[in-house]
Amino acid sequence: MSRDVTHDAQEPDVISTDDHDGDIYVCRCGLSDDRPFCDGSHRATEDEAAGVTYKYENDDADGPRRAIDSFQYADD
Repeated sequence: MSRDVTHDAQEPDVISTDDHDGDIYVCRCGLSDDRPFCDGSHRATEDEAAGVTYKYENDDADGPRRAIDSFQYADD
């Protein structure tokens, strides 16, 4: 089974901690190879245009991406 999840965030969530390990960065773009942690892959989204939906092949920030016109959702 495959599943396509839409992400619209371009930056990670930051969880501040008081321990010696520092802050925790949680991926919200969906492109990190180290999910749920951020690995900086969101930088690939910096040139995306507002109002355009992009499809990244295999959820790979280094791979090809394309703009798509619309989604068709399955009926419940």
